[in-house]
Amino acid sequence: MKKILVFLLFITTKTFAQDIKLSPFTISGYAEGYYNYDFNRPANHSIAPFIYSNNKTNEPNLNLGMVKAAFVTENVRANLAIAAGTYVNANYAAEPNIVRNIYEANLGIKLSNKSNLWLDAGILPSHIGWESAIGKDNWTLSRSLAADNSPYFETGARLSYTTKDEKWYLSALVLNGWQRIRREAGNSTPAFGTQVTYKPNAQITLNSSSFLGYNLPDSVHQMRYFHDLYGVFQLNKRLAATLGFDIGAEQIAKGSSRFNTWYTPVIMMRYTLTPKTSFALRAEYYTDKNGVIINTATPNGFNAWGYSANADYHITKQLLGRMEIRNLNSEDKLYSKMDQGLTNNSTLLSASLAFSF
Repeated sequence: MKKILVFLLFITTKTFAQDIKLSPFTISGYAEGYYNYDFNRPANHSIAPFIYSNNKTNEPNLNLGMVKAAFVTENVRANLAIAAGTYVNANYAAEPNIVRNIYEANLGIKLSNKSNLWLDAGILPSHIGWESAIGKDNWTLSRSLAADNSPYFETGARLSYTTKDEKWYLSALVLNGWQRIRREAGNSTPAFGTQVTYKPNAQITLNSSSFLGYNLPDSVHQMRYFHDLYGVFQLNKRLAATLGFDIGAEQIAKGSSRFNTWYTPVIMMRYTLTPKTSFALRAEYYTDKNGVIINTATPNGFNAWGYSANADYHITKQLLGRMEIRNLNSEDKLYSKMDQGLTNNSTLLSASLAFSF
């Protein structure tokens, strides 16, 4: 009798575990705490107004804390994530208070039983860039200037298609604007986006993403064009590289045939020493002389070089520890320095702990 009870208990427990595993609902979470030591020691405890992630200095802080619920079946998928932290405070400042803590909220429907064709709508992760707001998914502790000054999120509808061999991903989007949940007041025109990703093999990922549309009220409509191009290359078992180039253009004035432009090239290298330990280097340049994205109101506009070195250690499967040293050097004096006004150089020593489940 005892053996029968043990057998029944085993079968029940196994079935229950399988039911949980196969459930269409999943709950996940992420929290990233950090500390930046800024050698300039700015009085306002902020690196610069064009840094939107891990942007507080000389004080411990939370960059992003998030809880996410996901629902996935063969023909329907949905995501809802609520977030808080300095990332949220910086990137959602233009949004109404009621939606500022919504990291993601979208619903998707599969349009074909024979092909991987989906229509998703709502608040979505951005289709632009090789970095996301979730730090553990990036090679470096801090985000590149390219990532911080292009959309992390977007709101609209996305039609996407993935080929059966999963080598090609294609999407077209109708959006509320450039990193917007609510469309800019007075703007009656949607924006548009495209994305093409090609993965010929496990070692190479090539991506082309675009944005075009008006981001200001109708009275001052200035068309913006933007293109993001990058490749991720696994050079060998340990060494990988990311090469990225973003370029944008916006009309000088409504109806004008002249455009202000900005661009940023980035190169990143990552070396995986062990399954738990890796190192990364980044070099980047960003120029926006006319202040379309980064308006400094200085004689030369925004022209900056950036360099960083990063070390990662996976303490456990869920816990990632990171250290980074980063230097930003601008043509004009843009960084606040304690008791000395502004300087053109900023050096930070940073540490973070990222926990996920």
